[in-house]
Amino acid sequence: MGKLQFYSITFNNGSGVYYAGNCVQGYVTLTLKESMKMRGIRLKFEGKAYVHWSERHTTGTGENRRTTTRHYSAHEKYFEQEFLLFGIWPNQGSDTKELPAGTYTYPFQFQLPHGLPSSFEAYYGHVRYTVSSNIDKPWKFDHKTKRPFTVISILDLNQMPDASRSLQETKQKHLCCLCCKSGPIQATFRLDRAGYVPGEAILINAEISNASSRKMDKSYVNLRMVTIFRATTKIKMIHRDVAVVARPSINPHSEDVWSGEKLIIPPLPPSFLNGCNIIEVHYYLQLNVDPAGPALDLEIPFEIIIGTIPLASIVQQFPPMAPPPNIMSRMYAWETVPSAPPQEELYPLPPPTGLPNLPPPSYSEAITGKFDIREEGDNEHVMGNLQYAPVYTYYNWGHTPAALPPQAKVEEED
Repeated sequence: MGKLQFYSITFNNGSGVYYAGNCVQGYVTLTLKESMKMRGIRLKFEGKAYVHWSERHTTGTGENRRTTTRHYSAHEKYFEQEFLLFGIWPNQGSDTKELPAGTYTYPFQFQLPHGLPSSFEAYYGHVRYTVSSNIDKPWKFDHKTKRPFTVISILDLNQMPDASRSLQETKQKHLCCLCCKSGPIQATFRLDRAGYVPGEAILINAEISNASSRKMDKSYVNLRMVTIFRATTKIKMIHRDVAVVARPSINPHSEDVWSGEKLIIPPLPPSFLNGCNIIEVHYYLQLNVDPAGPALDLEIPFEIIIGTIPLASIVQQFPPMAPPPNIMSRMYAWETVPSAPPQEELYPLPPPTGLPNLPPPSYSEAITGKFDIREEGDNEHVMGNLQYAPVYTYYNWGHTPAALPPQAKVEEED
């Protein structure tokens, strides 16, 4: 690292979680073992969305056969603002200033715009918010440190009429042709409402009648996240199971009943990803009846809405609770700086909702996992924690989500 011993960005909000419209406050800290000549130290806030994937296309036959790779992409910029912490701007010349050895702390604050989409990370695209600092050294490689932060866009289920409506559907399926004597399988699937928040338990009610002569291996309900990536000329859809709960087999000419079994919603981004025009998120809860042998499942899907503020009718069922201790507060211990300014808060308070008994949510990393946030222009010298997962609201109402099986289904659709 040479002369630079320490270079880091720290948020006063220790979790790095904010709501659209919040003010981001923190400080940049650097420690020099020896004096360093530089043009200046800059800080940049950036919020943007990006999608990209490539496909191989083959045309012609025989000797005229050709395979090409086509790239599909799109991007949106929500904000980009740069601040000068020390020295001069690059367009003001190449003069350098010398910063003596020692530790320096530069405070900052940045007002987030309203209407931002929630942070989101996936293989084919992202909505990403970062703050980076750059030590500009003319004629030498710059030093850079970078840190992502999470923005959460409020989705209040009380403002969505469809969130409180009940859902019910009955389907029937014959496992062979109509001339067979074997009876059908039939299922009725019911939900008391369509709107939920992460941490809630979905109570599943269903009746399954197996009038066929074949055994049903199992019935199961899966929560599926469907992400739509919109490039300028093409769309890609990714289907991913994020929670599953199952019941045992059903013998021929018998029945089975789901009576309030619970599927716990894990930490996930809110439905729709409002504010983003190139990435869209939907959730479907689907009852599946899986016959033994070669046959397609009987499927009943419902689209549900995952929000950030629960329905008032649900909040009233729970006594006020303080959020439990959360390991997020210890995630960035590696950035602790001796004699650094104290952290003012651990998590942001969401905007007022008018719900008097609403407990403050805790915040948990997305179940979809961490992603490398290095981008074009970032080299191996960029400092900071570049493996990142967004953090979402999670209402801890005494439920423990079951671990998703490692064989969780992921499907692509072009």
